Amino acid sequence: MSDIRSLAMACREAAPVVAMLGTDAKRALLRGMASSLEHGMASILEANALDMRAAAEKGVQGAMLDRLRLDELRVAVIAQALRDVAELPDPVGIVTRRETRPNGITVERVRIPLGVVAMIYEARPNVTADAAALCLMAGNAVILRGGSEAIHSNRAIAAALHEALASHGLPRAVVTLVEDLSRDTMVELLQLSDIVDLAIPRGGEGLIRFVTEHARVPVIKHYKGVCHLYVDRAADLSLALNLLVDGKTSRPGVCNALETLLVHREVVGEFLSLAAAPLKARGVEIRGDDATRALAPGALPASDDDYAAEFLDLILAVRVVDDLDDAIAHIRRYGSDHTEVIATRDEATAQRFVQSLRSAVVMVNVSSRFSDGGQIGLGAEIGISTTRLHAYGPMGAESLTIERFVVRGDGQVRHPEGCVG
Repeated sequence: MSDIRSLAMACREAAPVVAMLGTDAKRALLRGMASSLEHGMASILEANALDMRAAAEKGVQGAMLDRLRLDELRVAVIAQALRDVAELPDPVGIVTRRETRPNGITVERVRIPLGVVAMIYEARPNVTADAAALCLMAGNAVILRGGSEAIHSNRAIAAALHEALASHGLPRAVVTLVEDLSRDTMVELLQLSDIVDLAIPRGGEGLIRFVTEHARVPVIKHYKGVCHLYVDRAADLSLALNLLVDGKTSRPGVCNALETLLVHREVVGEFLSLAAAPLKARGVEIRGDDATRALAPGALPASDDDYAAEFLDLILAVRVVDDLDDAIAHIRRYGSDHTEVIATRDEATAQRFVQSLRSAVVMVNVSSRFSDGGQIGLGAEIGISTTRLHAYGPMGAESLTIERFVVRGDGQVRHPEGCVG
């Protein structure tokens, strides 16, 4: 038996232990994990410094370097996220529907854990804790396969989580960290269809494609975030400017950052005039169509590739649109089904924007940066699904459960005429 199969099998065998935990036990465990992270702060930051130095030596910069970096505040935020998850309603055992059939049987739909979740991710050491917490709250065991760029950070965080598991009398295999980071090992993990119930890749486009091409287990993709802001002719332009600056510049290296700005032709002159100075002050490079470049000196020409790009940087693609339908058509063509925002005071326009798009998150007069599990009440997120399966959009603990049928009766049989007694 290979090493990864042995690890995965141990995780599988430990999964029923988690599935049987009651709500109070899970909450106590997650609070214990949060405290363990805080107590291990120095070790975690020391390990992260090793990863940051190695990344810098390899020339890593921009969004990936930002995602990799930890400091005291970020570790504190991770710990708080675990406490937030602990306070969420327990999704396991929830009866989502109950009905009594004409023959007297009662049919229930009940939420149960998935089983074993494999999390494949890059340069995001916070995912080690977030994924573990959400999987455990949903009654699942988890296999964590982070990237080589964060290996020291992931080991330190996993060690803190394992301390909490041990103190609560639980096997460490329920949170399994894969330290063999070879591609062959990852491929083997993705093909363990008899052990792994779901794989969730979270990282760059190359990682997502690699996982989906090699997996024999179900995959929910956290695909790239080509997020749009459409400024309607009925927009409050000051409000729209705040949405643009926050969405593009507050943290450009994350998947819910804005990448493309669409502006109605009737307000484009005034809006770009308002936006020019704030964007320039924050170092934003504009790539636009002819109409945009006529109004924004210094803007570079935008290509089709720019409109389809997840820049993860201080680069903004801009296009002038004739109306709402033109904006919707652009998003349908270039979007990635992640997050779209409209700025408008016209409720009918807003409603048509919402109804016309199938993206996982659609926002009206709200920054795209709120497309985040923690911000919308999930405590934390294991990813933002852009795959239309049982979960779509930010995924919390409930998204890591499935519904099954429980049927209750008092002796009903399908064909009573063929039975005796």
